[in-house]
Amino acid sequence: MSEFPPFIIFFAAALLVPATRGGVRKLVLLATPLLAALHIALNVDVGTLAPYSVLDVELIFMRTDKLSLLFGYLFCLAGFLATLFALQVEDTKQEIAGLVYVGSTLGAVFAGDLITLFIFWELLAVSSVVFIWARGTERAVDAGMRYLIFQILSGLFLLAGALVHQQATGSLSFDHIGLAGISGWLIFIAFGIKCAFPFLHTWLTDAYPEATATGAVFLSAFTTKLAIYALARGFAGEEILVYIGITMTCFPIFYAVIENDLRKVLSYSLINQLGFMVTGIGIGTALALNGTVSHAFSHVIYKALLFMSMGAVLYRVGHSKGSDLGGLYKTMPKTTTFCIVGALSISAFPLFSGFISKSMVMTALVHEGYSYSWLLALFASAGVLHHAGIKIPYFAFFAHDSGLRPKEAPTNMLIAMGLAAAICIFIGSQPQYLYALLPWEVDYWPYDTTHVLAQLQLLIFAALAFVWLTRTDLHPPERRSTNLDTEWIYRKFLPAGVHRGLIFFRNARESTMTAAIAPMHSIRHSFSQSSIAKYHLSESWPTGSMVLWISIILVSYLLLDIFVYG
Repeated sequence: MSEFPPFIIFFAAALLVPATRGGVRKLVLLATPLLAALHIALNVDVGTLAPYSVLDVELIFMRTDKLSLLFGYLFCLAGFLATLFALQVEDTKQEIAGLVYVGSTLGAVFAGDLITLFIFWELLAVSSVVFIWARGTERAVDAGMRYLIFQILSGLFLLAGALVHQQATGSLSFDHIGLAGISGWLIFIAFGIKCAFPFLHTWLTDAYPEATATGAVFLSAFTTKLAIYALARGFAGEEILVYIGITMTCFPIFYAVIENDLRKVLSYSLINQLGFMVTGIGIGTALALNGTVSHAFSHVIYKALLFMSMGAVLYRVGHSKGSDLGGLYKTMPKTTTFCIVGALSISAFPLFSGFISKSMVMTALVHEGYSYSWLLALFASAGVLHHAGIKIPYFAFFAHDSGLRPKEAPTNMLIAMGLAAAICIFIGSQPQYLYALLPWEVDYWPYDTTHVLAQLQLLIFAALAFVWLTRTDLHPPERRSTNLDTEWIYRKFLPAGVHRGLIFFRNARESTMTAAIAPMHSIRHSFSQSSIAKYHLSESWPTGSMVLWISIILVSYLLLDIFVYG
């Protein structure tokens, strides 16, 4: 049993990268997640608890159980796939950021106390914003700044909650927290920001589409899934999460349907899928929590695959606007095929990964009597097929022929997409291997006749609805536009309000100054024409007149002091 934290492997590699070049650097980048996964598999056991005392604070860098180990394997796998996909990018900043980002995620997963969690929580924010700023456009810089503000704010809520929790309980242990006190709510909000709760989600849909072609793959895999892990550990069984999760599954559908930027469609789709996981955490049963964890595992792979396919399009074409794409299957057939596998997986088609994980959450909703929530989740499942399962591959590769004939994606991108697609199919067709890694014991098998037929019926009717809407021109067309949701409040409404307020106060100040200066001019004019000027006091006795007036003023104050205030 080893107490060596795997994040150190990534941080050491980040220090090594600037000193290497060419093939050696690529080897370091690819070997790092593999070495970390191998270390976890061979040297780390369930039940490891490794505390370190730093400035009289006990920090736990290695707390292992089946939950943290599964997410540890997942993040190493995602780190390898994302690194392989980005292997042709020769940008030291992004390469170092990727290693620190993945390492920080692993540090947070194995953190056993809230202060250690906070440290890696903030490192996660600082390292991930590099993928947005590296795009170099004005939109990316602005989006990255807004992204960073949200992430740092999440960290501040976490730190405040940790300190209040320590004051109230005398412990900083990161276990079940609940919503009994103010500390629980502060930490809950911190996790909610990173998990893209409704009204706290705009950082995701704002920033992810502005990231680099390869950076968005990293971003899609780690930040939000770490938040899912944190919620599962700290707030399992809190019923409010059921309703938050169902809301998350439903509202992004409407924005995704009208959105033109296909990477932004994927961002809304990401929130939709997070909603199923949050719902499972809120239910809190073993079946629901296993469904959450397995869906997080599946989602990281198929969502990364979809972002890879759109990243390959962005890399070759220069944009991901649905209105200006189409016909790319002619010269990018392999990317098209991999995108379709990702689309089938996210739509939960039988034999693909989404089917064997989402079904556990849906079944848990029925078992626990959440009938209305189940109906809304069913609607959201149909919506997933509409905006991610069909819209993404259709408008990118098959819709109106744009005339674009780009080359196929680079070899490393194709290998990364191929591996991700193979994992999606393997997990979907052989779910017992993933189920064996799940943290809680549960007897569940997704491939029963009733469930398979019901899911196929849902998907077929959803596909027919898309075809009918398209044929009748009722489907919203792909338009060259920028759509804002609740971010309109702080991107449009508040700046406009502040601008109008500044104009109002400037005008009010000018009016006040004008009103104050006019009497002064009148007084000065009166004195210039008064008897003082008439008798030429200032010319005849300049010093004497000044002394006279000062004496009069002093006497007046003296009389007031004696008779009024005395």
